[in-house]
Amino acid sequence: MRPLTVLTAIVLGSSVATTFGLGATLIVFLVLSGETPRFRAELPLLAVYVAIFAGLTALAAVSFIGQARNTAWRHWAAGAMWVALAGLAALYAWSRSSTA
Repeated sequence: MRPLTVLTAIVLGSSVATTFGLGATLIVFLVLSGETPRFRAELPLLAVYVAIFAGLTALAAVSFIGQARNTAWRHWAAGAMWVALAGLAALYAWSRSSTA
C-alpha cells in the first residue's frame, strides 16, 4: 500500500469515528432536548458539524477507493479531501480564536 493511501485510510477512519460520535451525540441531544433547554440550543451547531464531518467522510471514502484502485481521478479526489480537511482545520482555528 502506498503512503498516500495509508494517510487517506487514516483520515477516513478518523472521520468515520468522529461522524459516528457526533451523530450519537446529536441523537442523545434530540432525545433530551425537551428536558434540557441548553441541549436544544446546541442542536443547530451540532447538526452542522455532523454534516461537515459526514461530507469529509464521503470525500475520504471516494479518495480511498480511488487510491486503492489506482484510478485516473485519484489525484482529484485526494486533492478535494485535503482541501476539505484544511478548510475544517481553518474553521476550527477560526472558531477557537473568536471564542477566546
